[in-house]
Amino acid sequence: MQRRKWLKTSAKGLPVLWMFPSLLSACAKDPNPNRPNGKSVVVVGAGIAGLAAAKHLKEAGFSVQVLEAQGQIGGRIRTERSTGIAFDEGASWIHGPNGNPLTKLAYEAGATSMVTPDDEVLVFNEQGVPYQDNVLSAAEDAFSDALEAVQDAGTSIQSFQSVFQQLYPTQFNDPLWKYMLSAYLEFDTGADISDLSSVHFEDDEAYEGADVLIINGYDRLTDQLANGLEIKLNQVVTSLNYAEKKVQITANGALIEADFAVVTVPLGVLKKGTIAFTPELPTTKKEAILHTEMGNVNKFLLVWDQPFWDTSLQYIGFTPQTKGKFNYFLNLKKNTSANALMTFAFGDYANLTESKTEDELIQEIMQHLKQIYGNNLPNPTHFRRTKWGQQPYSYGAYSFATNGRSSADFDTLAAPLQNLVFFAGEHTHRDYRGTAHGAYASGIRGAENIIDLV
Repeated sequence: MQRRKWLKTSAKGLPVLWMFPSLLSACAKDPNPNRPNGKSVVVVGAGIAGLAAAKHLKEAGFSVQVLEAQGQIGGRIRTERSTGIAFDEGASWIHGPNGNPLTKLAYEAGATSMVTPDDEVLVFNEQGVPYQDNVLSAAEDAFSDALEAVQDAGTSIQSFQSVFQQLYPTQFNDPLWKYMLSAYLEFDTGADISDLSSVHFEDDEAYEGADVLIINGYDRLTDQLANGLEIKLNQVVTSLNYAEKKVQITANGALIEADFAVVTVPLGVLKKGTIAFTPELPTTKKEAILHTEMGNVNKFLLVWDQPFWDTSLQYIGFTPQTKGKFNYFLNLKKNTSANALMTFAFGDYANLTESKTEDELIQEIMQHLKQIYGNNLPNPTHFRRTKWGQQPYSYGAYSFATNGRSSADFDTLAAPLQNLVFFAGEHTHRDYRGTAHGAYASGIRGAENIIDLV
């Protein structure tokens, strides 16, 4: 997907919304008033896809009700502020702000965003010695070539890992290459490379421009969308009947009827089968749900009284023997006043962290930092973690192109049912899967499909 590591611009350090003044004129409100059209829609799920669909439909004159199973809106956009830092547990970046619809939404929401240059990184080995710039640059160029080679040589029945091992047996066990496979590819796709398609792992699209980090909370975007909508929280939808001319939805045992429904629950929820569809879903959709997978990326926030790292760096890399294990650190001090680092667990190791205690995780993370900066380091004063694989109503971070399947599955997941039930969410957008902007765009698409029918 190349939406993090491989997209760079020269506009380092500038607030992204200063870079696109043409967006400001696009933020003016439509002067035409909303006119009710007598049609009703129930939107299942108040993540960014559901909220985008609901807002678009309401502005088109529909009566819209949003049902959310959790006690808060946002879905996988969740911001935790108990430490005084806006810790985005899910979405954090706008990937490629040029032309990205979330750039405009971030402006409207009053989000503060800063470019996070990928090349402001120093990568250390296990002896605490940084890789020289020319060594890292050459390795990244070779890695980029390797991605193309795997895609060219891969087949639908082979995973990325199996093809990569065949083509690059030496590099597969090299710590620097493990770092790149993990911090670049597994982070990008959400998948462990053993489960990732060797053919379809990056056949989607990306907007241009260096990624930007929302530093005052990604939830500002979902709060902005939710403004003025009718949203009912703690409403667990258990069945959806589309056998008649209207859709009947059961939530918390109560029956709700509407002309249309937009189902925006994550792929992980569909895989759990907690919503019973009547008639049953088409075989093609059931197979796509069964075989397409949710990846996992977990985040860990560590806060200290004083920084001990080079605060001029945007990222700090580390090359442990274990792939996916706390090998990438985002320096929040670079963009905020917080003496904090955020690190990550990718692929299979992301799943493994969910069974570990906070003390175990702190010890493992601190061991890596001590290998870089020396043993005389204090433990963090605050620590926060995520467990996306176990998170109810998501069961994972984001979907990916699974080994043995095709990217066409994302189109199948998006297919409507009898022009009554429409589907949205990042897993339904083939071109921008696995992203917040893909989820947002899928919500707009679902709304437009309904609008076209009226």
